Amino acid sequence: MSDVPQVLLAHHLKALKLPTFLREHDKLARQCAAEGVDHTTYLLRLSELELLDRERRMIERRVREAHFPAVKSLDSFDFAAIPALNKMLALELARCAYIEQRENVIALGPSGTGKTHVALGLGLAACQKGLAVGFVTAAALVHELLEARDERRLLRLQKQLAAYKLLIIDELGYVPLSPSGAELLFEVFSRRYERGSVLVTSNLPFDEWTSVFGPERLTGALLDRLTHHVHILEMNGESYRLKVSRRRQGKAETPTNAS
Repeated sequence: MSDVPQVLLAHHLKALKLPTFLREHDKLARQCAAEGVDHTTYLLRLSELELLDRERRMIERRVREAHFPAVKSLDSFDFAAIPALNKMLALELARCAYIEQRENVIALGPSGTGKTHVALGLGLAACQKGLAVGFVTAAALVHELLEARDERRLLRLQKQLAAYKLLIIDELGYVPLSPSGAELLFEVFSRRYERGSVLVTSNLPFDEWTSVFGPERLTGALLDRLTHHVHILEMNGESYRLKVSRRRQGKAETPTNAS
């Protein structure tokens, strides 16, 4: 009979979806008893553990659902390697106020300057705020849109994309788009205008976007929507990846040179 309360408690905690309560209540009870802590403080500590664990699980779920190619933070970005990048602006964007205000971010610069790293860092920051984030390359997104159109599930995909508080579209400009692909991508931007934030990385300055989208009229309409409420991160300079690689190589060679 003595096991019945424990069994019922475990059942109730599972039904209430309180896994941390279930896992920690017995150990914490013994600890609080040893410290002479009252029952209110015991429940407070247990509740705090549940909240912290729930927040951790929420962030992990948001990160999984974002489909990041890698998990990177701004803490690991070497801002000194790209002096052109406005560090204060990047850190301010990590607070995610622009997402709540449905504003956009565009990171511009040559290949290898860390645009994707910064985009991933801002995406991670949004996940940590509990916001729904989606990450995709421009080429992959256009392929998915064309496939969805051909399979008559385009509306479903468009609704899925619209549900993201922040949609990150990486590597815009690396691959020219077909007229149909450009129109479908334009539709994505158009649907999110003043409804949801977009973060775009591109190796092309704005005056060369016609090489991706084609007609100046379509490109102009796209830029008009995208840049109406926008924060621009200029990331011109020597390859960030190359600098980091050289630095690592130098560190690896230091002991050899010293000997």
